[in-house]
Amino acid sequence: MSTAAATLADERRPVDRLDAFFEEIAELTGQRNAIDGRLVDIIAEIDRDGLWGSTGCRSIAALVAWKTGISARNAETVVAVAQRADDFPRCTDGLREGRLSLDQVGVIAERAADGSDDHYADLAEVATVNQLRKAVKLEPRPDPTPSPQPTSFITKTVGPGEDYTTWKIRLPRLDASKFEAAHQSHLDALIADWKADQHGDDETFPDGVDAFTSLVEAGWDTEVARRPHGQRTTVVVHVDADKPVAALHLGPLLADDERRYLTCDATCEVWFERHGRVIGSGRTIRTANRRLRRVLEHRDRSCVVPGCGSTRGLHAHHLVHWEDGGLTEPSNLVLLCPFHHRQHHRGAITITGPADHLVVTDADGRELSSASLARAPSTPPPDVPPCRGPLGERAQWWWYTPFEPPPTND
Repeated sequence: MSTAAATLADERRPVDRLDAFFEEIAELTGQRNAIDGRLVDIIAEIDRDGLWGSTGCRSIAALVAWKTGISARNAETVVAVAQRADDFPRCTDGLREGRLSLDQVGVIAERAADGSDDHYADLAEVATVNQLRKAVKLEPRPDPTPSPQPTSFITKTVGPGEDYTTWKIRLPRLDASKFEAAHQSHLDALIADWKADQHGDDETFPDGVDAFTSLVEAGWDTEVARRPHGQRTTVVVHVDADKPVAALHLGPLLADDERRYLTCDATCEVWFERHGRVIGSGRTIRTANRRLRRVLEHRDRSCVVPGCGSTRGLHAHHLVHWEDGGLTEPSNLVLLCPFHHRQHHRGAITITGPADHLVVTDADGRELSSASLARAPSTPPPDVPPCRGPLGERAQWWWYTPFEPPPTND
């Protein structure tokens, strides 16, 4: 036999190569499922014993997403399976043994009724994730109590592929009359400006939409002028000049963490007292104005606490507090979400600067890092059989009997 013929004989056919790849995929999938099962057991123990509370995270799902590097939605699935592992022992055993995937068990744990473990454990062996999702939807649900229709509402509708958004507003008679009067006032003003500037150009004649936009912009401009920092309100604090004691105006005494939290990102009117008598007023606390907030938003993007990622309602926090001589400048300011801002002033986490060398530590002094815990494995993979996966056949739903919860004694 020639050398060329021997080379062709040694090459495997594409179908044989594909079968070999499928065998390896089945083996790796079984190992991955077993690893997910162990991860679920760990998260269940952390959640049961409340160990995640010392990490500074707002929820166990946030901790899972942070430490594992997965998306928030997948983290919610892991937590749902962990929290209902006792309700679905057969399904979670299938996950630990590599026969079921995390997504399959997650669909069951998130929506299935109590007592349905045997029903879905058999179905999950052959059904895809989408088929399981539909099977859970077919469960009979108790008719919810109809909620009373609101007297007023505002809804927003955006069609797929549309360039316009539809708003629907329903107002009671009094509020509707206010809106109509304001809308008509802005429309009259736009028409007057059009007559003065456009000299009869019918193509740009203002209409009701222009008046509504003008009404929104006017309210927006007024709010920006009234609260340029857009986050906090004015706080009136009475401070004892001889000792660090403060109280709200006509209100209770403040603890140190409460005083620092309220005055961190607020327009604060400070009155100094000695022996209960007012001796003078302090200057207004310098807040992060609009330009400075834009700098902070461009630099930090989100809450600076590792693993958080919140982007809405952020507070501008002074690393060195204003009352301790801290300046309102980018190097002394960072953005914090309200949850971690409160956690910091309560002592649950510590944030030290400057902003370009930020260090965040938990209550035990351990530094928090935004990196996940993923690393190269040091132990062999789980010894589980290959996962063959669902059958992939089209479901004949007219033959399927949904799970029915047992009758109650009510």
